[in-house]
Amino acid sequence: MNGSNAPADVPAHRGALLPLLGADQEVIDFFAGVADVDATNPADQELEDGVRLASGARLEQFARAGSGDAFCFAGEGGEERPVVYVSLDGGAGLLTLGLPELVQLCLVAPWWRDAPGRTAGELQAVADEYREDMPDLDRRRDRAARALGLDPAGLPSEAAALARLVELSRGPVAAACLVVGCEGDPLDPLFVSTPADAG
Repeated sequence: MNGSNAPADVPAHRGALLPLLGADQEVIDFFAGVADVDATNPADQELEDGVRLASGARLEQFARAGSGDAFCFAGEGGEERPVVYVSLDGGAGLLTLGLPELVQLCLVAPWWRDAPGRTAGELQAVADEYREDMPDLDRRRDRAARALGLDPAGLPSEAAALARLVELSRGPVAAACLVVGCEGDPLDPLFVSTPADAG
């Protein structure tokens, strides 16, 4: 948390963000329609039987992707809890330290799922494709940000958000958020560290 990639501008929300993700139409349009984070019915979200944290701590699903992949809070507490992504393809991993940080990641890089293993140039191509398919992407992002009480000008850059995602995936919180499947085997990591990354 003391690196240059730490999100210094993540706001401390007095109110809860999660209800806004499922109630404000402009927010729903962006998060469910663009970023593929559907939080419209968090009470109905339920993980596949047996999927859990290896530590025994609580794993609470609060949103889903169109594919059925799950966004979950790890441990006890509120929206400041680590957010873990659980894929139906057998992968899982830490995304952010809290819902406010997830919101920022999805606002600036809704294509974050394409980040693992891609170079900066390849990611730029993905971003360009998103914008080509959705010419009003930036306008929709800005409207959703304002509806959440965020200043679009204060959002991190795409590069900073993606670097933060990779940084967190290799840290101690990620290790504590190891997800196992119904047979007790760890799910594959979302981001695979190479020997050069370990230093």
